[in-house]
Amino acid sequence: MTRYDPMALAVETAWAYQGLTFPNPAVGAAVVDASGQVLSVEAHHKAGGPHAEVRALQHAFAALHNDPTILSLNDSSEIHNYLLLHHEGCFASCSIYVTLEPCAHFGKTPSCANLLAGVNIGRVVFASADPNAEAAGGAVMLERDGIEVIHAPTAAADELLYPFVQWQQGSFVTFKWAQRLDGTVDGGVISCEASRRYVHAMRDAADLLVIGGNTVRTDRPTLDARLVGGKAPDVLILSRGDDFDRSIPLFGVPGRNVMIAPDLEAMKAYRNVLVEGGPGMFEMLRDHCDMYLCFVAPHSGGTIRFLNEPKQFEIKHLSRSGNDVMQWMVNG
Repeated sequence: MTRYDPMALAVETAWAYQGLTFPNPAVGAAVVDASGQVLSVEAHHKAGGPHAEVRALQHAFAALHNDPTILSLNDSSEIHNYLLLHHEGCFASCSIYVTLEPCAHFGKTPSCANLLAGVNIGRVVFASADPNAEAAGGAVMLERDGIEVIHAPTAAADELLYPFVQWQQGSFVTFKWAQRLDGTVDGGVISCEASRRYVHAMRDAADLLVIGGNTVRTDRPTLDARLVGGKAPDVLILSRGDDFDRSIPLFGVPGRNVMIAPDLEAMKAYRNVLVEGGPGMFEMLRDHCDMYLCFVAPHSGGTIRFLNEPKQFEIKHLSRSGNDVMQWMVNG
């Protein structure tokens, strides 16, 4: 049997939802049985939805009991209740590995620590202590209920929390762009459908989307989250002039505030900010971004490339997004 590091699997799975869980952190969880076989690896997908531990227990239960009923449940409270009623001690010899300390409080969803104790999980291994005082304390709660708890810190798990820690203190700004293998960023659609869906999910989670005036005039975008059925964030158009055709679709999205300004002052009122742009926007915001997301598509074409003053990045995570390569980076 192939052996895997369950915490590494949990971290990797959580990265698939980085940028999508605001105001919650990206979290992953893996459940293993007594022999070390991985039963499930899941992540928190979106604020208000089941946390990583809940989804991992849900899928592990389905595997242990061959029970598809539980997989039809999407509401966190319903999954909690189903597990508490039907677990019959099946998790007593299992361990759960979580990238973040299980939450102790009842917020939009019930307490994960309470659920883990309620199903009598054999052992809880968590990597990062919860930096949010409101939700912290899950480890103490579990130990008090007789559950074995191991704190096993890893740098990889802490890196997942970077956006969460930042937006608790103020705003977090992500700069996103798509380019081809030859570095070009113009000439129509660049990234694949999977990447575009991911960006729409990021828009759904964002408070504000920042874009350049020339892009608005040329592309006449909508800048919504229609591919995932999500909400459209407010928009800040960086432009010295207000000569925009108001029939451009982004101006017609109900409930959206569209601001036009020559500076970033309006950005200060928002916590989760997504910037979409090319070389010009990159230069304007080079000292204001916390994280960068680049989609590299496996083809060539176009003429415009990033030729800005050199800037050093540190790659935090690489993965596939359909046919594209997805790179999360921070300032080097």
